[in-house]
Amino acid sequence: MSDETFAELFQAKTITRNPLQPGNQLEATIVSISGDTLFLDIGGKSEGVLHAAEMRNESGELTVAPGDKVKVFFLASRGGEKVFTTRLGSRQSGSPELEEAHQAGIPVEGKVTGEVKGGFSVMVAGHRCFCPYSQMDIRKVDDSTAYLEKTLTFKIIEYGNQGKNIILSARAIQEEQRRQEREALKARLSEGMRVSGVVTSLRDFGAFVDIGGIDGLIPLSELAWGQTDKVEDVLSRGQHVEVVVKRLDWDKDRISLSLRDTLVNPWDSAVNNYPVGSIHQGTINRLTAFGAFVTLEPGIDGLLHISKLGAGRRINHPREVVESGQELTVKIESVDTDQKRIALVPEDFVSREATVPREEHTPPVSKESSPSMGTLGDLLKSQIKKKR
Repeated sequence: MSDETFAELFQAKTITRNPLQPGNQLEATIVSISGDTLFLDIGGKSEGVLHAAEMRNESGELTVAPGDKVKVFFLASRGGEKVFTTRLGSRQSGSPELEEAHQAGIPVEGKVTGEVKGGFSVMVAGHRCFCPYSQMDIRKVDDSTAYLEKTLTFKIIEYGNQGKNIILSARAIQEEQRRQEREALKARLSEGMRVSGVVTSLRDFGAFVDIGGIDGLIPLSELAWGQTDKVEDVLSRGQHVEVVVKRLDWDKDRISLSLRDTLVNPWDSAVNNYPVGSIHQGTINRLTAFGAFVTLEPGIDGLLHISKLGAGRRINHPREVVESGQELTVKIESVDTDQKRIALVPEDFVSREATVPREEHTPPVSKESSPSMGTLGDLLKSQIKKKR
């Protein structure tokens, strides 16, 4: 390659390189540590600097070493140095830095010190700031005490009166994080996948679960194999769960989840657990015009048909003889695992044929064709007539 060609390429590269703007985020490599300063390789001729205090734990120990990569925000150029930060809020930050953070959208770190009218008081680098209730969390603030004395990351959404009027938003930071997490989920999530999550809210129609950047819904019908009337009977807020992704609709931001699909399907062993003729205890959970549904175990319901109720007498509705919630001893009449149906009869059920008097289903004997004196019933009837 000729010197001229190389010079042209170098010049083109220099011209097309985008200069750093305050607020730009990038990944840098720590090349050395000197006192309270970390020197960063930012991919250019010059190095960046980062205050070591941002990388110390509560005990004052550094949590990084040369060679480690860190995500940083460009703050400003000072004295020929490019100054970076992971977030502002240390004791070394003053009003100019906070104003720069506001203009560049750089996160700041603050400690929630108390609750005031309309929100929270937050200390950021020695400055008393304000965070409204609506900006403290991506979800509704139900328990304000849960945020007190916590150190959180905020975005300065208003900076006024030379730093005496600073309004913060933790929600803005959380929304950006969730946006990034959502994009990562889109790349790896697929229907049928099993994922972990945390229950964030309970509703009448189901439960919302945070699966790492976006909430999915477990409908009421997907909570368990059996009938579920209340979500609270199965889940609680903050509970960690394993779920299966049933359907993805990224255009509408809708993810349908199933807790039921992570549980053993009771119908897989129904034939073995409920053989025909076996006796079981069940609970009536629903009455219909044609019979009563009896729960044998969660997820397994059998039908006790109205014709099998009434102990031989005709009834118009099952409620005449049984009620919802009643425990009942039943016998398995038939099992259809394909249709997920079990037919039941009461334990003491006797078929109608067995209760019909014998003379009703025994062909009468002709007097002309047989010399028999008749049945015992006939003899009794004749005796009664003679006495009259």
